[in-house]
Amino acid sequence: MVQAVDLRSGMTFIQDNKLIKVMEASHHKPGKGNTVMRMKLRDVRSGATYDTTFRPDEKFESAYIEKKSVQYLYSMDEVAFFMDLETFEQYELPTDSIESELKYLLENEQVEIEFYGQEVIGVSLPGTVTLMVEETEPSIKGATVTGSGKPATMETGLVVMVPDFIEKGDRLIVNTSDGSYQKRAK
Repeated sequence: MVQAVDLRSGMTFIQDNKLIKVMEASHHKPGKGNTVMRMKLRDVRSGATYDTTFRPDEKFESAYIEKKSVQYLYSMDEVAFFMDLETFEQYELPTDSIESELKYLLENEQVEIEFYGQEVIGVSLPGTVTLMVEETEPSIKGATVTGSGKPATMETGLVVMVPDFIEKGDRLIVNTSDGSYQKRAK
């Protein structure tokens, strides 16, 4: 059992026989009254997200999630295919359940998939990924890092706000938790 006050982003628990993943969690102390936990949650199986609050002392059954290192192969007909590099066993996930994660994945890239028992429930991304800029506005002469920035479309379709000096073809390191530009890749 885990208390609501101990739930953090990325943790998974069971509520009303549903597998729930914590997307965001924060303490909230209103002017009057007791502290509450504000949470953004996602039903792992249906993909539905919702906001809710819990009392800090509420208890939930924690879900044991196993992770396995795999290679992302490709997506076709609304299914993403992954392969275990040791056993060569393939796993399939519906693309709509991992839509946001796919924007950070290139074919043949290694990631971890998450299991609840024998059920494949999702993809665990690394903290950062390296992606190439497919399309952006031309750079502005004399632009500095402190400029306002511009949108850049990456090779996976992800749109990232980048500094004005970034050009098409640059390889960038992107944070997977919020989709933000970190720096140019070497």
